[in-house]
Amino acid sequence: MTLGLEFPPISHLIVWGTGPGGVNKVAVIYMFAAFMTLLIFVVGGAKQKLVPSGLQNIAEVGVDFVRNQVVMQTMGVDGLRFLPYLTCLFFFIFFSNITEVIPFVQFPANSRMAMPMVFALITWVLYNAVGVVKQGPIHYLKNSTVPPGVPKAILPLVFIIEIVSHFLVKPFSLAVRLFANMLAGHLILVTFGVICASTWALAPSIVITPFSFLMLVAMTGFEVLVGFLQAFIFTILTAVYIGSTLHPEH
Repeated sequence: MTLGLEFPPISHLIVWGTGPGGVNKVAVIYMFAAFMTLLIFVVGGAKQKLVPSGLQNIAEVGVDFVRNQVVMQTMGVDGLRFLPYLTCLFFFIFFSNITEVIPFVQFPANSRMAMPMVFALITWVLYNAVGVVKQGPIHYLKNSTVPPGVPKAILPLVFIIEIVSHFLVKPFSLAVRLFANMLAGHLILVTFGVICASTWALAPSIVITPFSFLMLVAMTGFEVLVGFLQAFIFTILTAVYIGSTLHPEH
């Protein structure tokens, strides 16, 4: 007796038809992420209490986390001006990741490449703008592409490598890291979901059914952690890139 597993094609898992105005499931998830981010900081900051509770508590914990674990670790006091952006970036990415484990949604919007690339391009514009303003365009280009102590014989080659690395590879790798991790997690959950449903339909008492179900539960919990970590990694790398142009001597 075979299990008769039928895995849906990847295109079925990540592509949906569009509704009115071109809105689809991914767009709705991003609207949800934007709404939740605004809700936390607008409502949570509307009436500040001495002893925080509810959304105010979440907002304060989130701001403190990004401030202490991201900004102060990578940019120092000079980076506090970027705290609002980095905090919103962290929460927005987290909420658009966490929909992977929400029943009847079960899809992380960042497993599509478009928005991770938009996030990465915003980071690219931001850290380059900070570098130009802080160092001046000529010094910024020199500091970014000419490492100190490089022999003149290989300087042209190093210059080309640094140009590609600094201006192309950084934003691309930033986007791919978020996209690929969320897509991989989504496919793993779908795989265990299909196995669990197929074995249950075959025979509820079969040995593999409890195992596949427990693995599905474990991977769901793991995806919550991955969603948080990917939001944190994207945010801290953004801070690192900005900090490298804010403090070129480092």
